[in-house]
Amino acid sequence: MGYFYAAMWVIAGLVLIFRLSKENKIFYLAGAFFLVLGCWWLVDALRPEWLVFQGVPGIVLKALTGAVLVVLAVQFFVLNRAGTKQDKTGKKD
Repeated sequence: MGYFYAAMWVIAGLVLIFRLSKENKIFYLAGAFFLVLGCWWLVDALRPEWLVFQGVPGIVLKALTGAVLVVLAVQFFVLNRAGTKQDKTGKKD
């Protein structure tokens, strides 16, 4: 099952990078994170004795995930707010 998750994350990352990055450059960050996550799952599937989801590696993954989520959430908020302002100005005209 670990191989399936690894493949799923890698495919999602590649889709974000090569398909959706044309819409917004933030998808490069999201896609790169998904590629890292896919590699993380692959390492866990290949070497389960390394326990990459526990201990220090697990904390590193959680910190990385938190940082990426904060950046993506802020970017989403900024883009959503800009879109809302454009909608309001468009309706007034």
